[in-house]
Amino acid sequence: MIRNTQASWGSVARGFHWLLGIAILGMIAFGWWMNHFPARPDRFFYRSIHADIGYAVLLLMVLRLIWRGLNPTPALPDASPRWERILGRVSHGALYAVTILVAMLGWAHSGARAQNYSDWFGLFHVPQFTAPDRAAAQAWEDRHILFAYVLLALIVIHAAAALWHHFVRRDRVAARMINGEAG
Repeated sequence: MIRNTQASWGSVARGFHWLLGIAILGMIAFGWWMNHFPARPDRFFYRSIHADIGYAVLLLMVLRLIWRGLNPTPALPDASPRWERILGRVSHGALYAVTILVAMLGWAHSGARAQNYSDWFGLFHVPQFTAPDRAAAQAWEDRHILFAYVLLALIVIHAAAALWHHFVRRDRVAARMINGEAG
């Protein structure tokens, strides 16, 4: 099943979830690694790759949100308390918003650098919406890193909730995102 139903996530939504999840975790790890190795001549190359993947993550996130808007969102089981439903909506909204925020802050950082990261894998230039400014570039980068850690915390909470549903509640909520099984 490609599309979502009231009971389960479709293959497109599951594909977006896992592709973005892996890409975002990889980007956080890669970003941490880049900022913790000594300065060397190829540093710009690694930061450019990070930016290129970041632009792709932003595009995929927008496509995911469009897909989500065009499809029903599977409901939590009827036995789920109201607070759980509210926390689910809030946490998913926060994951989407902070993912977009992190990508946008990285994009702003790119444009504020004198040598920006606008060359997307050598194929075309991504338009920049900030002007070169050393102090602004540092501020954008600091915020980008801060919210990447916020995003990581939200991902940990999301994974903990999925494990709780799977191992404690045993309500098949996690199975819906793994194999599309109805909850």
